[in-house]
Amino acid sequence: MTNPKFWLALDTLLAKHEIIIDRPKGTAHPKQKNFTYPLDYGYLDGTNSGDGEGIDVFVGSGERQIDAIIVSVDTYKKDSEIKILVGCNEEEKRAALRIYTETYDTLQGILVRRGNPWNIS
Repeated sequence: MTNPKFWLALDTLLAKHEIIIDRPKGTAHPKQKNFTYPLDYGYLDGTNSGDGEGIDVFVGSGERQIDAIIVSVDTYKKDSEIKILVGCNEEEKRAALRIYTETYDTLQGILVRRGNPWNIS
């Protein structure tokens, strides 16, 4: 069963908080210089995530609407978070997901597409 209230809650956060892009597409990670961001990456200003920072956001080339989320688990940092995907086409979704499936052994994630809770990658 889908939960439209979940997506509405995310839409509300997106509408009420500015996206701050602190890691533009093509830039290196500040600590992992061999890693380059495939999409603009930032956070929702004025929000809090599990790591005490703003809720993470990937921004694609499309309209400003939430397409999906990535649920990530990092066994090195011992945390789990969601990453909101805004305006991402399928190729951009796959690029974001690869960060959580191919980059580090301690980092894993799944993609949950909007509108179909069983459409998980």
